Formats: sequence, structure tokens, C-alpha cells
Amino acid sequence: MNPNSPRDFVHLRLHSEYSLTDSIIRVEPPKRKGGGSGATLTQAVAAHRQPAVALTDRMNLFAMVKVYKAAEAAGIKPIVGADVWIAERAKGDGHERITLLVQNDAGYRNLTRLLSRGYTEGQARGTPLVERAWLAETSEGLIALTGRDGAAFRAAAADNVDAALAAINELKLLYPGRLYLEISRCGRPGDDAWVDAAVALARHRELPLVATNDARFIARKDFAAHEARVCIAQGRVINDDKRPRDYTEEQYVKSTEEMLALFADLPEAIDNTLQIARRCTLSLSFGTYYLPDYPVPDGHDTNSWLKLQAHEGLTKRLQQITPAQPESVYRERLDYELGIIEKMKFPGYFLVVADFIQWAKANGCPVGPGRGSGAGSLVAYSIGVTDLDPLPYNLLFERFLNPERVSMPDFDIDFCMDNRDRVIEYVGRKYGRERVGQIITYATMAARGVVRDVTRVLGHGYGFGDRLAKLIPGTPGATLADAVDEIPELKAAYDSEEDVRAVLDLALELEGVTRGVGVHAGGVVIAPRPLTEYAPLLCEPGGAGMRTQFDMKDLESIGLVKFDFLGLKTLTVIQEAVDNIEKSRQEKLDVLKLPLTDARTYQLYASGDTTAVFQMESPGMQKASRDLKPDTFEDIIALVSLYRPGPMDLIPEYCARKRGDSEVKYAHPLMETVLQPTYGIFVYQEQVMQMSQRLAGYTLGGADLLRRAMGKKKADEMAQQRAIFTEGSKKNGIDEAVATEVFDLMEKFANYGFNKSHAAAYALVSYQTAWLKTHYPAEFMAAVLSCEMDHTDTVVTMLDECRRMKLTVHPPHINRSFLRFTVPAPGEIAYGLGAIKGVGEGAVEGILAERAARGPFTDLFDFCSRIDIKRANKRVLEALICSGALDDFGLNRPSLMATLPKALQIAEKAAQSESSGIFDLFGLGDAGTAVQDQVQAEQLPDWSQHELLNRERETLGFYLSGHPIEAWQDVIGPVCSGTMRELIHLHAQPAPVNAEGKTQWQPRTKCLFGAWVTDLRFFKGDGKFSRASYKVTLDDRSAQLSTWIDADKWARFQNIVKVDSLIFVVAEIGLSPGKEGREPEPRMYNPEFYSPAQLMNDYATRLTLSFNRSARDVIEMRKMLTPFRSDRGAAVTVEYANMRARTVLDFAADWRVRVEPGSLEPLQKLLGLDCVKVSYKRYIAPVPERRFDSSRSFAGAAADDE
Repeated sequence: MNPNSPRDFVHLRLHSEYSLTDSIIRVEPPKRKGGGSGATLTQAVAAHRQPAVALTDRMNLFAMVKVYKAAEAAGIKPIVGADVWIAERAKGDGHERITLLVQNDAGYRNLTRLLSRGYTEGQARGTPLVERAWLAETSEGLIALTGRDGAAFRAAAADNVDAALAAINELKLLYPGRLYLEISRCGRPGDDAWVDAAVALARHRELPLVATNDARFIARKDFAAHEARVCIAQGRVINDDKRPRDYTEEQYVKSTEEMLALFADLPEAIDNTLQIARRCTLSLSFGTYYLPDYPVPDGHDTNSWLKLQAHEGLTKRLQQITPAQPESVYRERLDYELGIIEKMKFPGYFLVVADFIQWAKANGCPVGPGRGSGAGSLVAYSIGVTDLDPLPYNLLFERFLNPERVSMPDFDIDFCMDNRDRVIEYVGRKYGRERVGQIITYATMAARGVVRDVTRVLGHGYGFGDRLAKLIPGTPGATLADAVDEIPELKAAYDSEEDVRAVLDLALELEGVTRGVGVHAGGVVIAPRPLTEYAPLLCEPGGAGMRTQFDMKDLESIGLVKFDFLGLKTLTVIQEAVDNIEKSRQEKLDVLKLPLTDARTYQLYASGDTTAVFQMESPGMQKASRDLKPDTFEDIIALVSLYRPGPMDLIPEYCARKRGDSEVKYAHPLMETVLQPTYGIFVYQEQVMQMSQRLAGYTLGGADLLRRAMGKKKADEMAQQRAIFTEGSKKNGIDEAVATEVFDLMEKFANYGFNKSHAAAYALVSYQTAWLKTHYPAEFMAAVLSCEMDHTDTVVTMLDECRRMKLTVHPPHINRSFLRFTVPAPGEIAYGLGAIKGVGEGAVEGILAERAARGPFTDLFDFCSRIDIKRANKRVLEALICSGALDDFGLNRPSLMATLPKALQIAEKAAQSESSGIFDLFGLGDAGTAVQDQVQAEQLPDWSQHELLNRERETLGFYLSGHPIEAWQDVIGPVCSGTMRELIHLHAQPAPVNAEGKTQWQPRTKCLFGAWVTDLRFFKGDGKFSRASYKVTLDDRSAQLSTWIDADKWARFQNIVKVDSLIFVVAEIGLSPGKEGREPEPRMYNPEFYSPAQLMNDYATRLTLSFNRSARDVIEMRKMLTPFRSDRGAAVTVEYANMRARTVLDFAADWRVRVEPGSLEPLQKLLGLDCVKVSYKRYIAPVPERRFDSSRSFAGAAADDE
């Protein structure tokens, strides 16, 4: 800011997207936040060549660090500030706003304290406000702007000069020499009147004026998008005449020239923006770390205490394991690590982490054996932070903490999901709650959500927005722009429908804008001083959810240390399985002492039957496990590392080398030591580091820098590293050509090499779950089911696995089940009542407590009279009935439902009488029994199978007594070509080979089958090698098949193919050729899909009705049949019988009717299920045509078909 330069202007009042409700000014580029369009704040300011900018979001500093860094990078001076809202003086006065700008470090600390206090103490009514008295305590180092939302403006607008002067005087005392009267000309009501009043007040009180534009968007054209954003926040519609219109199209980031012209009559107001910018000189330092203070005993500092703890801990560890090396090697490695930790000044960090992990283990909170590169530290293993000895697996400390690159260590700690919050609570008590906080996260307007929001504010109905939103992929990272480009139906609607185009254009402007705040799942920050010394705080009304206003990256930038308290459900599963074993078998088990050489456990891996085994759940991982057939722990580590995009292409070669089918070669003998455990293939990042050390003489710290350089792919840095590697190799007598070959190989694999320390730690957790599944299957699966009770889809999958494992799963039973899944006997699992939808934990606990106190429940009346019907209300009891949990009460489920109101009424009366003491007074004994004996239960016929199953699915999430496809067997059996299993067995066969060894072409026959849609997923494709498509998974209880539908064909089937519904498929079934090491597998080709109604109507030949009712029901039957009359329908026959005669009547040809569920269901209700029968013709496959000449092979045909 050169004083001799042409006049400049600085925006001093401006809201960004982080004000959450009233601005769309972006702080970060849209691509970085997952979509959208538009310039950022710093880009706009730089384009106007303005020297500085202030960000003054409403009551927060969420974006401070981001804007500070971006502004400095663009050569713009960042000014930190906030719009602070003050509680009203008297009821009805309204809240006041003052804009505070930070001058220096003292001002920054005062502003963070003030804002924090607004949340922690000023949220009585849900809106953060500061009290007027707090301003005096925190005014130092702050410049204040008062304008149209202040007390002086309101007084002036009411012609109350004395009150306006009093308000000004009050602020002058608080901010002597630092108070400015803010004026704007944005075309809002009151703007011009305030400018006139402010000019007069400025002269009267000798105060400077300052011009702002109260900016809310980047350019004038963004006003419509801004209004939509405001309406989204307010829940209003843009065209609502009654909605507040608080903003104008003038509130954009104006250029200097525009502001000079706007305030040509008050040039000092423009000049003062520059004066304020010069006065604000807050300097933030990045790269300095502020570690929490760990209390150590007298006579020790953190260095000596960590050393003592580490050596004592290693002594204990070596007594518990079979050491991989002599003790001297362990001690040498330990001292080496301790030296680096001391040199980098991180002993306190290690001690803090060890302390809360030890507390967790001692207080019943399972902790993971390690996660990330921290598992490579022997110090961490010795002091109990990790539970995996790094030496047997060549895990490197330098991968975690590099002495040649100063950066914070970062232990990611996995805790049991159910107990993690207890550990965080302990840390708060230990270091002081004012120094410990969780970390904020920000939610953005994602593609689907913003389309729904924009649709609503533009006044369209819900269905319109829902239709558009459902066309957008729900996959992570899917953007609206991608969807418009890649989804044909969405693109067509955009091109042809004006309303759709308006919605999507507006949504594109808003996509990615910050819309709300949350809490980081596991991040906790611990500071050496109160957190408000470093960052402002945020909490919910009442004080819950205390967190920093800076997100994880920004906290690290300002030097605060983040500790990851991550929740891993598998740890909860393991602990619950161990508890189940102790309850059912009276055996105490320590999973850290399991032998890593158990043959039966490796057999489980080799079988691929690893559902519920950590890291091994996916079909792809199970296939890889079958191919690899792991028989050592190193194989499990490799499997965890290889099964990722990129390295998974190496799995077939890795398996071939392990089997001995492919030769293992090394470019140089020195490579063998490093690559021998992985059969000559680079799998781990640590191998790149070790190879650099062995061949080229790198230190392991230098090798870590090389690994990072390879990952970044910077040409100049790579050229430098290549020269160092080549020169070092030549010094070791290695030929330059070999060195180049090895470097190229390392560079190729460094892009997707995996962190072995992390893989080894997670492989240990995987092995523990596999061991438990192998040796205690019922106890393990009960634990898995209990931990997944809230996720019905997973429960269904795990119950299928229990059936495969031949475990008996007992249905829910009110007298035998508990809250969670339990093991009543070896090989048996009792269903948990807590897994029934609509039955809360509190209700179940009350029921179980009563059962434990007074024994089993005998019937519905006894049950209702003994439980707390306020906790277990009618909806809870209905869910229990529909799930089958009350089947033991001697009534069928519809009878239980019908009797329930009576039972509840009796229970309520009994409870009222008991509370008033009437029964005790007259000696009438048990209140419930006295009334119950006079009431009879209702007796109703059982539900149809269809209704029974639907109600089971509503409460359990799956079909317990059968499957709905069974209800369609009277259609599937007569019409279809067979079950999926039969058709696969018949048609999915390898092609025959002729005498020359070539596969011969075989015609594929079309088949018709019925199946249940179990899964439907959209895949975006990459636009080059794969197209956008939908994957449909079908199951008929005999087999399962998946097929793909191109997105451009999806419109034909989207109303038919729906999850959890029956469809009929005409397709060719064959065997897909094996590719890239995969085995051939059954596949559907050229599928066509039909709804049940379509198929029934096409294949029904005759509808036969058995009629033995009164004559007046003939009229009713006629009414039912009339809407379905059709020349292409089925013939109708009535078999009539009464007490005297029996006859068969065929309806005339013009009374043929369409046969479909809608026509049959009313007839079945009128006549009865057994009185309505349909005859169908069987599907006849067309004769397959040979589509290729005799010279074409099967392989060529298959390729064309695909």
C-alpha cells in the first residue's frame, strides 16, 4: 500500500459462505469442495487490484486461516474480523451489531474470547450473542465499526438525537481512537438516511467515516443465486411476497472505481478504508507446534520419563513374546528412536498418547493394536501405544517420524465405538476442559441436496425435485456438472425443459457452498493453554458439542496438535465375542496372545468364507483370499495391502509366484533381502525406503524423502533424486543400467505402494476376527449381529452367513431373547430384541428387568399388566407382535393385534387402581388378574403369507418365515424356464474345444425366470473405458446373478426394476470369459425386464373362479372385472355350485380380462384365495440364430456380445 499510489479501496465488511445463511462468496475453489462454479473472494479482490480485504463473518472465524493463507498467497493483506451481535439493552429493542477488526495479537485473543463466550454463555435462545459488559473486558487491540444495525442508527432513524449521541459516546469510551462510523450505499431502505445522520454525528463527535459495501456475493449477476441461498436458510420461497427482502443486487464485491464513484462526495470514507487496513497488522505464524504439557514425577523431565517408561515397557514385552532378534538389537533400536524423539522435542506427545491409551485399557475400553505408520515405532510398542512388535515385519520408524523432515507425529488410535467418548471425557478431566476440545467440520451443499433445495425455493413441488435428484448419482464425489454431462435422461431434461434448466443452473451456482457445521468423528485437540488463546470455540445451546471454530487442517496450520480418537466397530465386536465366550463357555480369552500360526484360521482365509472378518468382507477380497490361500501372517499383510485400485492388478502374479507357477527374478542380488517376503514384487512403501538404503546408501530418513518425492511426481525433484540414487548405487558397485532399472521400478510402484505398518496392524485385527470365527463361530457371529443391530441390511447379510455356517438362529422370543444377540448353547444364537425396528433399548431393558424379577410372561394380558406401558407403548408392542416375538402366547399374530387394545386397557386400569390403593384396601389381590379373567382374547384368521412376510420385514428388516418370491410360485412355476440355479447349471458351461484346440461357437438360448431385486447401484464410469451404468443384482433363493444396464437404456426399466421387488427377466445365460486372472463366471446377456403385471397378462390363458356365494355378489364380481376387460386378456370360467347343483360357465369372448395383481386381489378377497385360479402358458424360447460365420471363434463372439 504505497501512499503515493492512486487512491485505493479496501472492503472492510464482507460475509463469506461461512456465515452459513446469507452469503455465497466462496473461500476455496469449487473443485476443492466437490463441485459448483464461481470465483473465490481472493480471486475477486486480486482482479480488482485491491491491496487488502477483511472477512467479517457473522459471529465466527470459521474461514480465517483459509482466507489468511489465500490472501497472502495472492499478495493481498488479510484483515481478520467478525460481525459481533450484542444482546438487546431492553426487551423489544432488538439485537445490535458491531463489526470488530483485529489490529494485533492482543486483539485477536480478545476477539476469540468474545466470540467463544457468545456461544458458551450467550446462547440462551439458540442464537449466539455477547453481553454489552463483555465488550469492555475485550476491547484492546480491536477497531470497531458501527453502522446501520447499531444503536446509533436506530436512534437516528427515530429522530432521537440524544440516544444516538449516547450510543456513540458509549462506543467511543470502549474503543478510544478506534471507532469508525460505517456507511453503505446499497440501495436498502435507510441507507441514505443513515449516511446523512452519520456525517452529522461524525462532525459532532469528531469521528471518522468509513465506506463499506456489506458484500454478500462476488458479482451483480450472482444476486439471484444469493437470494436462493437466503431462502434455503429461511425455509421460504423466492416469489413469496411476504418474505423479508434484506439484500439488494448492489451488495457485491465492487471494484475500487465503483466505490470511488459511489462515495465521490465523501472521499475521506474511502481513504479511511486504507487507513484501517494499515492499522491492522495481525501476523499469524505457521509451522510452530504447541504441544500439551504432560505432568511428570519430580526429578524427571519428559525426555527422561519417556526413556524410563520405554525401557521398562520393553522389558515386560520381551517377557511376553518370542523376540525376533537378540535383546541387544531391540535396545539399540529403542535408544535410536528415543534419540530422534528427543531431538524433535516430541517426548510429551508420546507420553500423552500412552497415558490415555493405558487409561482406556485399564477401564474396559478396547483399543486397537495400531493404525497408520505409528505401528512401526518400537517406542510406541514398548509404552503400550501399539500392540504389534515392529521388528519381525521390518516396520520402519522413519516412515512415522523422519528426523530429516520436521513434521508432527500423528498417532491414529482406534477405540471401541461404545467407549470412545469415555476416553475423550478422561482427557478433558486430565488436562482441563478449557484446553481440550473437539474439532469442527463443515457440511456443503451436495449435488442431490442442492437440487432439492433450489426446486423448493423456486416453488416447484416435491416430486419435481425428487425426480431430478434421483437421476444424480449418490456416489461420493459425484458432482452436478458430471451428472448433467453423463446421465442421458438428466441431460435431455436440461436441454429440453426450461424449468429443469433453471433449477440446475441455479443449483450449479450453489453446489459446494458451505451450509452447516458438524463435529469431526474422532479429532480432539489438546492445547498447553486455554484453547481460546489460539482459536475461538463453538458449542450447541446448553454447552454440548464444544469444538474449535477451525477445522482440522487449519488447527494444524496454527500449530495445535490433533489426536485422533477413532471409533472402530470391529474392536467392539471382538470384545463382545470375548465376553460371549466367557458367558457361554466360562473361558477367558486374551486376543493379543493368540498364536499367529493357527492352521484352521488360515484355512478359513483360503476358503474365502470370510464374511464378517475384518478387511475381508467384500467379494473381491474373498476371491483374492481364495486365490492366494494365505498360510502365514505376512500373506495377510500383503492381502490387506494389495487389494486396492492399482496394486490389485498384481494379485494374480503375486499368487502365481507364491504357488511357484511364475519365476521370481531380481535385477540385483541385494534386492532379494527386501523383496523376498513379497516374492520379488514391490508392495509396501517401506520396501522403496529399504531398497534405497541397501542399493544407494540412503539413510532411512532420506529414503522417506525419496518416497514422498515419488508420490508427488515433481519432475525437477525426481531428476535430483534419480541422480542421487544412481550415484549412490555406483559407489556400491552396482551398474548404472541396473540402478536405472531399479529406480524406474520403484518409481512405478511408489505411486500405489501401501504403508506396511498400517497393513500389519490391521492384518492383526483381521486375524483376530478370523480366529474367533473359526474357533467360536456362534459367539463371534452373535457379537457381529449385536454390533450391527441398527443396520438392517448388514443384519440380513450376517444371518445369511449364519445359515451358511449351519448355526441355528432362534427367532425373537419374549421369554428367551435378550437386548443383544446371545449364545444359549454351542452353535446357537438367540435373536436380540434390540434388533426389532421400533423397539427401543429403554423398552427392552424394562421388559427384561421385569422378566428377571418375576419370571417368564404367560400371555398377552400378563405381559401388558407387568411391563411399563409408558416405555413399551402400543407401537412397541405391535412391533413385537409382528416380529413374532410374542408367538408363544397361544394366539396367532392378527389375534394378538386385535386383543392388544383390550390388554392395554386392562393394564392401564390396573395401574391406576394399584396406584390409588383400591385393590389393597379391599384385599382384592392382583389387579390385573381380577379384571383379566373376565375378558376373552380375540380370535382372527391368520394373515396371508404376503401380509405376514411384509410385517416381518417392516419390523425385522427381512423375511423371517419365508420369502415373498414363494408367493409367486403359482406364476413362476408354470411360466418360467426354471430357477436361476437350474438355468446356470444348464447354460453357463464352458464352450467345447475342437480338434485344433479352438473354442467352438455355441448358440445361447433365451430363458425366462423370475427373481427378486436385492441391490441396485449406479456407476459413473470414466467416460473412456467404461460407461455410466446401473448394476442390478437378482436373487431367486436358488442363486444370485448381477447384470449391467447402460444409463441410456435405464429409462425403459426404471419403473420396473426396483429394489425389493419381483421382476421377470428374459435373457441369455452363459459363461463370461475369464479376464485378467479372474475365473469365468455365469452371466446374463441382453436382458429384458418385465413387471409381474406385464408377464401375467401376456402368459395367462384362463381365469377360473369358484363361485358359491349369493346372487347379489354376482353384481359385485361384475364391478371388479369390468375395469380389466380386454380383447387381449385371458378367458374367464366360473365354476358355480350351490346346495342343489354344480355347473361350469365360460364367459363370452368380449369378457376376456387382463390378469394382474390389481385384478386378482379384489376377487381373492371376495371369493377366497383358493377360489381364484389362473392357467398360464409356458415360455418358449425362440430358436437361436447363428450370428457369426464358421470362421469365427467363440472368443470373438463373446467379445462382440460384451
